[in-house]
Amino acid sequence: MMSADLRTKLKCFICKNNYTDFVMLPCGDKFCRDCIDQELDRQGRRSDGYFCPKCSKEFQKRPELQKNTSSTCRVQPYQKKSEVFRTYCVDPLAAAVRSPLHGEDSLYNKHPRARNKAPQQVLSDPTTSSQIRKCSTHNECMKYYCIEDDICTSCRWAGEHRGHQVETLDKAYGKKKTKLRNVKQKLWTKRKEMEERGQSLQEHRRKVEEEAAGDTERVTALFRDLRRRLEDLEKRVLRDISGRAERISISIRDLEIKKEELSRKLRHIEELCNVTDPLTVLQESDTGDLCDTEDGDNEDRERHEELLHDGGSLDVDGISHTLHTLSDIITQVNVYFYIQGAADILLDVNTAHNYLYISDDRKTVSWSDRIQKLPETLKRFTEYPQVLSNQSFSSGRHYWDVDVGGSDLCRVGMCYPSIERRGEESSIGMDNKSWGLLRCDDQYSVRHDSDKILLPTNPSSNRVRIYLDYEAGRISFYDLCDPIRHLHTFTTTFTEPLHAGLSVKRGCIKICGGNWKI
Repeated sequence: MMSADLRTKLKCFICKNNYTDFVMLPCGDKFCRDCIDQELDRQGRRSDGYFCPKCSKEFQKRPELQKNTSSTCRVQPYQKKSEVFRTYCVDPLAAAVRSPLHGEDSLYNKHPRARNKAPQQVLSDPTTSSQIRKCSTHNECMKYYCIEDDICTSCRWAGEHRGHQVETLDKAYGKKKTKLRNVKQKLWTKRKEMEERGQSLQEHRRKVEEEAAGDTERVTALFRDLRRRLEDLEKRVLRDISGRAERISISIRDLEIKKEELSRKLRHIEELCNVTDPLTVLQESDTGDLCDTEDGDNEDRERHEELLHDGGSLDVDGISHTLHTLSDIITQVNVYFYIQGAADILLDVNTAHNYLYISDDRKTVSWSDRIQKLPETLKRFTEYPQVLSNQSFSSGRHYWDVDVGGSDLCRVGMCYPSIERRGEESSIGMDNKSWGLLRCDDQYSVRHDSDKILLPTNPSSNRVRIYLDYEAGRISFYDLCDPIRHLHTFTTTFTEPLHAGLSVKRGCIKICGGNWKI
């Protein structure tokens, strides 16, 4: 260990730190060059001359600073930026390997081995300056940590930290390391989860890419065939449109030819009638063919009637209806690429009428002749046998399917949660807060705000689909036959979330989910 006298000799009297580029005054006292220069500058601004701050020897003029050549004090020769040299050692100069947390002397290789006998001494990476571990007020190494001010301190009772919660530096350091380890563990767990999610998505992407290759080929072939069929249909319709006029033109040309032939025959007959010689008239070839035009006239008259009564203009309305039906189907196909299914819709028993029985899986509603005596709630329907879904929809595209084959008197649809629960307006479709599809025996109709629209054709299957596009403000009904058939669409601007609604007066109906595809 370095002696206390040697430590004192290696410290500057002014800054109390190890010498940095130290020099001597003529009196022999040693100082850091910067420290003594600043002190002499301060003395020069006064009128009482210069003196040594250590021994008080006076000088008539500013003393010259002499470079110290003592080998004992050469502790800071030229060094690389990346190196820290050991301090307080009489051995040859060597790079420091550790620095104590509660000391000022940096150590090299053989010092830590000697200090192993003092376990209370905590060593850290070497530091270039012990000043960073010193209190600026007391010039002592930091021993405590003020939790409230989040700052190190040399004395737990010192100055502005008096009365604060203070811990020893080692204890605060241990707590911080524990906290950092916990944070590290959490971050490591999060990173691991992200890596797993990333791997999962990559595997899913590979699977999607593999499926996409086959799907792309099939869809391309399908649309190519559809385009060919539509182009053929367009050509045939346009050909029929232009063909009608062309057929009439051909008939006109045929009539003109036959008219000219008849005129020629008339002239010939008139010439024969004017001949006075009997032999000439009698010797004329058989004239029966000149007058035998009855069969040809009948054919011409029939063709004439056909052209005049061939159905009038082209049935553009019929073609338009067919194409719009196709357009609806195409739109629906597009929707199902992005649709958010509603297969998990469940019925809310708290809204069910007392004559309705809800199955255990909450997907089937049945009419019961016996009153259920369900608990009274403000949400329960009391006038009409109805029930709502527990799930509401306030955005996105959704659909749900219902099997109505078990009842010939029922209705399905959607409504706002603010729909009346009693009175005539509580029935789905009877106010401006609900939209419904009704089945009465074999007749289907749709209703909204009491307006009833009979459907021209009744669904051919026992399953209907309700499709909601909330942002577009559309509620559509479809017959799930093969192919799917559009029944009706309501268009509006929704102002509340929407619930699915079911009503039944005979038999039962069941929610089938949303997995049926075109």
